[in-house]
Amino acid sequence: MNQLFQIHPNNPQQRLISKVISYLNKGGVIVYPTASGYALGCRLEEKNALDRICRIRQLDNNHNFTLMCRDLSEIAHYSQVENSAFHLLKKNILGSYTFILKATKKVPRRLMNEKHKTIGLRVTSNPVTLALLEALNNPIMSTSLILPGNNFTESDPKNIQNNIGTLVDLIIDGGTLGQQPTTVVDLRNVPVVVREGSGDPGPFL
Repeated sequence: MNQLFQIHPNNPQQRLISKVISYLNKGGVIVYPTASGYALGCRLEEKNALDRICRIRQLDNNHNFTLMCRDLSEIAHYSQVENSAFHLLKKNILGSYTFILKATKKVPRRLMNEKHKTIGLRVTSNPVTLALLEALNNPIMSTSLILPGNNFTESDPKNIQNNIGTLVDLIIDGGTLGQQPTTVVDLRNVPVVVREGSGDPGPFL
């Protein structure tokens, strides 16, 4: 039976944040809130947790996993950021975007897109996620919680518990959220909008 923690969406309880971190450190898979719906997450090093996430989402080797980061400097640690990409990132870092960039050697190979050796990167304004990242002191390996056959991220923690509660270790109830996934932008060369979501694609076109 998984755990469901009700964490205040604006003032996360540090006691509960610490408990979530203990689940992550034990190789757990969590469901957590972001600025654009709920996501599945685990530690970067946890292969078994990643395999579980792939089964839940039915993902193949060409999927761009995302590192949920604290800030731009952390993004630059895990990806190759050219000057042109840096300026776009700085301008739009807190928007509802996931950026695709060439991964550095700091990224475990299994998290990269198998063909292009890329990784998705994102910074969120969600207070719960920010508290988790600060406590973990590392990015969270993340993917939007879009169940097979759906086009939108899951938004209701109670529905999530009913649908996949037996497949994850912990669900954070941070309230009902929006359902639009992030806009995905490939920043390796000329910016290309790969998927339109809740972020305005205008700045990148």
